[in-house]
Amino acid sequence: MSVRPVPVTAFEPGKGLLPELQRLIQRSVIPYQYEILNDGIPGVEKSHALENLRLAARKMQGGEIAKDAFYGMVFQDSDLAKWLEAACYSLAFCPDAELEGKIDSVIDLLEQAQGEDGYLNSYFTVKEPERRWTNLQEAHELYCAGHLIEAACAHYEVTGSARLLQIMERNADCIYRHFMEECPHGYSGHPEIELALLRLYQATGKEKYLELSRHFLEVRGEAPNYFIEEKKVRGWNVWGTDGNDAQDTDYTQSTKPVREQTEAVGHAVRAVYLYTAMADLAAQTGDERLKTACEALWNSITRRKMYVTGGIGSTVLGEAFTVDYDLPNDTVYAETCASIGLIFFARQMLRLTEKGEYADVMERALYNTVLGGMQLDGKRFFYVNPLEVTPGISGKAVTQRHVLPQRPQWYACACCPPNVARLLSSLGSYAYTQGDNTLYAHLYLGGTVKTGWGYSLTCETEYPFRGEVKYTFHGEASAALAFRIPGWSEKTALTLNGKAIDLSDAGKTGYAKLSGAFHEGDEIVLTLDLTPRKVYSSPKVPADTGKVAFQRGPLIYCAEGVDNGGEVLALSVDKSGEPVDAGQAKDLGLPMLEVPGWRAKDQEELYSFRRPERKVVKLRLIPYYAWGNRGLNQMRVWLPEE
Repeated sequence: MSVRPVPVTAFEPGKGLLPELQRLIQRSVIPYQYEILNDGIPGVEKSHALENLRLAARKMQGGEIAKDAFYGMVFQDSDLAKWLEAACYSLAFCPDAELEGKIDSVIDLLEQAQGEDGYLNSYFTVKEPERRWTNLQEAHELYCAGHLIEAACAHYEVTGSARLLQIMERNADCIYRHFMEECPHGYSGHPEIELALLRLYQATGKEKYLELSRHFLEVRGEAPNYFIEEKKVRGWNVWGTDGNDAQDTDYTQSTKPVREQTEAVGHAVRAVYLYTAMADLAAQTGDERLKTACEALWNSITRRKMYVTGGIGSTVLGEAFTVDYDLPNDTVYAETCASIGLIFFARQMLRLTEKGEYADVMERALYNTVLGGMQLDGKRFFYVNPLEVTPGISGKAVTQRHVLPQRPQWYACACCPPNVARLLSSLGSYAYTQGDNTLYAHLYLGGTVKTGWGYSLTCETEYPFRGEVKYTFHGEASAALAFRIPGWSEKTALTLNGKAIDLSDAGKTGYAKLSGAFHEGDEIVLTLDLTPRKVYSSPKVPADTGKVAFQRGPLIYCAEGVDNGGEVLALSVDKSGEPVDAGQAKDLGLPMLEVPGWRAKDQEELYSFRRPERKVVKLRLIPYYAWGNRGLNQMRVWLPEE
């Protein structure tokens, strides 16, 4: 299929929330994360990722390095790889000589740490050189390689330099030789290499990378299960005495061959990374069985296993999907990386089918869980994204120790912070795709996109806080433009140079299409309905029975203690009242909602035969993504309705 995301270099950020976040990533987040990766910030969780790579480089140059000199997770290289990818993307819209120097220094280390055969992994080079490729279930070698390959593709796309790309081609060739010739039944315990190889194929045009990606997808889930057989003979584990359970094939996404999968199961990040590769391969090869499997998996997630915030993975046990409609709010997991992976999956599904639902979910996950995963200043991050927090219980009770009420600066397992950085830095390629002579606008992102057809389109908007999105056409061309009409917008209008466009056909695909001769200065204005609305879950979701949530545009709202007399657990919503806009929240400068309701009076008894007394109050709500930025607070998304 010819539909592809626009290159990162084709988009220049303008004004608005998301472009400002892109600049925050470039200005603050990337330098901050580099210092952490370089162990340069006292009091922050140690990373050692750069030092591990230096150790590997010294060893490859003949130096003596103690095995215990390596520090951190077996996948520590991937943190650096994602940072590198984010840094490269940021250069596309903000040239920075100092940052380029840091990028080049990392590339120098990668080149020096690479073996003659192309192998590249700091953990195994320093700590376990004799054990490489012997624990594919746990050891993340292919996962790390995949992230480094993605960084190399980003560097090549933005800078035009093939230096890092050539390093990772040598690594991919090493992987090809081993897994096509010596270990043809092996594949990664954590999917990532599959989607990375498809990017490498697109960057180089070399068929062997497409072949290897297809191979990794097609041997996954074959009988006998590779990980069960591997564990019988390997004699060592990464994670303690027993290691991870090889019998838990759902966790490793290996219960069934990919074309037979219909239900989203197991580790949520691994799942959506795998599904992203499946959808990408289906788009590139026209594989209808693979496409059908992807559609079934998409429906499994978004219709039965996804939070209203776009979070996925409802349990800390295995960071995993559980069963349909099991969506607890206070013990939730909803890892930031999982929602990022869902966005990856959505973008690839858009290549398969012109369907606004995919972009709606992409937007839901982006504006709520992904943005909520980073503090507003870019210096603290959530791994877990709860929909209900009670300080004193959250982060402390044995069932909720993973549910932190405030964002830490970093993590021992720091996969999420650089993942947020690389996604936000590359948002232009999620906002637009082009193919079949049509430019599709999926996200409303202020800035200018250049097409390969001799014209560009500039978007000006204060979205998601205001509903008007204005596009200005630059050039003289015959063009086809398609604008997403989100499912939440009840009253939508589209005009071309002031003339109303009929949207009756937009319901079929979720896109309004314009085609014909366009001229310099033509204006297309999309007006979306941002009326605040109540949201109700399916009655099959036990956690949300008798409760209501609130949405304004793509933004889910929550009640936080600081706006509601210090606590929210005693609050309930008047079922006869409607939410209204209510100015800006203090210390945030973000639009607040207000809804009538009650506050129950506290009582001394744990249980009582008396209904609690209550008084009429106005509940104040803020955008969910901004919670946790004003100190320790209670927070709820779903509120009782009476």
